[in-house]
Amino acid sequence: MPPRKKRHAPGEIRDAVLAALKQNTGALQVREIHQEVNARVGDVPASSIRSYLRLNTPGLFVREEKGTYRVRAEATNVGAQKTIPSLREPMRSFKTGKAQLFLGDCFDWLEARSPNSVQAVVTDPPYGLMEYSAEQQAKLRAGRGGVWRIPPSFDGHQRSPLPRFTTLGPSELSTLEQFFRTWARLLGRVLVPGANVLVASNPLLSHIVSTALAAGGLERRGELIRLVMTMRGGDRPKAAHEEFSGVSVMPRSMWEPWLIFRKPIEGRVQDNLRKWKTGGFRRPSSDKPFGDVIESAPTRREERAIAPHPSLKPQQFMRPVVRAVLPLGEGVVLDPFAGSGATLAAAEKWGYESIGIERDPAYLNLARTAIPRLAAYQTR
Repeated sequence: MPPRKKRHAPGEIRDAVLAALKQNTGALQVREIHQEVNARVGDVPASSIRSYLRLNTPGLFVREEKGTYRVRAEATNVGAQKTIPSLREPMRSFKTGKAQLFLGDCFDWLEARSPNSVQAVVTDPPYGLMEYSAEQQAKLRAGRGGVWRIPPSFDGHQRSPLPRFTTLGPSELSTLEQFFRTWARLLGRVLVPGANVLVASNPLLSHIVSTALAAGGLERRGELIRLVMTMRGGDRPKAAHEEFSGVSVMPRSMWEPWLIFRKPIEGRVQDNLRKWKTGGFRRPSSDKPFGDVIESAPTRREERAIAPHPSLKPQQFMRPVVRAVLPLGEGVVLDPFAGSGATLAAAEKWGYESIGIERDPAYLNLARTAIPRLAAYQTR
């Protein structure tokens, strides 16, 4: 039998990358960083190093040129180091009802979680990764937009901001694929066989995310269509809208894809249900199967007042989805990109246990008060 690969402690690879760069005054090539990391912690795939560097640039690192990085100056002083805690330390968390929320990076949480301990995942991840970086969130909160489109008010109503994914280039799309492939591989270890995984996506990027999840070992089971009118698409050519008044550059978005995956089952579905309590979807009623099209209005103003998160999904949509992912009503629902807690609130509504991981302290604090209020919210 081939030797088993060494499992690294949560945060160990990241700490090794930082240490390798901090001991050098100049920039290093990825090949050199890879050699340093391997010397410190053992065999690590070069792809993992590249993904980590890309995902944390410009937050922790500066890319001098293609394939060459240095650590940011503010990340090398003692005061700034407090903002980059070692994830070997316990993550800060809180509980409300049956929901538990952790502050930290979901990759590290998944590495530390016990195998076969989660029965379902429902999550709305950052579609293009960069829109939830510290830099872009700072611009959004300052009202400057960045990659976020800030629509003008209309008839006295302020429309929600939307990220512009047409700004993503080949490098960002490659990072997106690597991110979700690694995430799926880590997720598969903690899921029980047959666990459902529902991932919100975007028509422009869902094919990349879907391919990555399958490459990470999850089994594709179709798509759930959320029928909802958004502000994305439908515009005439920029700076030529009068000349081409009868042209839409791309269709107005009237749906949102939610990718449906699962960890492969053990044996037959009924065998998996008996052993692992999952492997299918909970029916709305005995005579009605769970369907893959759900009509959904945009999130209402009252819900946004409870949880002013730019990607908040309405409870009218989240509740039937979360209910369905535990076919016997038993188990833990995980949201690795918890935001303001919409998934956890829906789980609370059905009495399910749930876990969320959120890396942004501002959203974590928002979720602390939003989860019980969203769970109590009366949908129309």
